[in-house]
Amino acid sequence: MDRKVLLIEDEPNIIEAISFILSRDGWEVKTHSNGHDAMDAVRARRPDLVILDVMLPGKSGFDILQEIRADADLGATPVLMLTARGQIKDRELAEKSGVSRYMTKPFANADVLEAVRSMVGS
Repeated sequence: MDRKVLLIEDEPNIIEAISFILSRDGWEVKTHSNGHDAMDAVRARRPDLVILDVMLPGKSGFDILQEIRADADLGATPVLMLTARGQIKDRELAEKSGVSRYMTKPFANADVLEAVRSMVGS
């Protein structure tokens, strides 16, 4: 199937859970755990989808999202943003920055799987 997702997340339990459910669904899951060089990882892996945490060491998910959207080659990549912060201002900032979908933690595994499938048309 060759569907690739890059999970940019620094919480081991979330990395493990999302990796498990997506791998079981046929996705090739790569992970990255900091914001410093997250764009290097996106450029190197060229995923079909990025799952992006908001609060990362080194750089926020909002900044990374803006960099993805500004990149001519990667700008159309679907991005699912995950956050423990559910404030309206965070959702508005994500939408303004061009997020494809926004989900708050904690989340149901089935909801993540449904979101990923709907974002890539599978």
